[in-house]
Amino acid sequence: MSERRLTRSSALRLAGLAAAGVGAGAWKTQEADGGGPAAVESGAVSCVLTPEMTEGPYYIANEKLRRNITDGHPGMPLILQLAVVDASTCKPIKGAAVDIWHADAAGSYSGFGTGSASRTFMRGIQKTNASGIATFRTVYPGWYQGRTVHIHVKVHVRGRVVHTGQLFFSDALTDRVYRKAPYNKRPNRTTRNADDSIFVNGGRKSLLALRRSAGGYLGKITMGVHRS
Repeated sequence: MSERRLTRSSALRLAGLAAAGVGAGAWKTQEADGGGPAAVESGAVSCVLTPEMTEGPYYIANEKLRRNITDGHPGMPLILQLAVVDASTCKPIKGAAVDIWHADAAGSYSGFGTGSASRTFMRGIQKTNASGIATFRTVYPGWYQGRTVHIHVKVHVRGRVVHTGQLFFSDALTDRVYRKAPYNKRPNRTTRNADDSIFVNGGRKSLLALRRSAGGYLGKITMGVHRS
């Protein structure tokens, strides 16, 4: 199950991303109202573009607007708090549509292969609140041949896609999670972060910040985007 790489011109659009914390408070700014590329270059604004990555072959348009995307599939509970900010001003973007999709604990995508009977599990859209945060309830993703563990994401602002990327997990945490059911039914995952062709091109800047929470994990990241 390979995924197409970005062209070089598209890859050059990426820049750094702060992975710890969410919301405007996660960014250090000085005179942020000035904004723009010059402010980023000068250091007056410290948030910059989120790394662009391939959409992959498993996207389905027009997913459901919902917070719980599990459809009852088992797995380690995972709450995602995904923040969207303007890369030029560091201000949160309210009302952005955040679209995510990923494999279930068994490594299957809805709508494809063994998951083709359903087109909805582990897929959904949420709008960002006044703090720029979209929240999802899901499970820790499973693995499949040729890819490290990841979550796909798109960000839409006023109907326009302003970011396509992937979110990643530390290998050490994945190892701990995968020792438990139902993940331990599929031992010996094939690909770790350092061997993943997508992760090695900016994936470190898209690592989720995770901590234990309510019998599962809470994952956070802030995505800097340009509105136009």
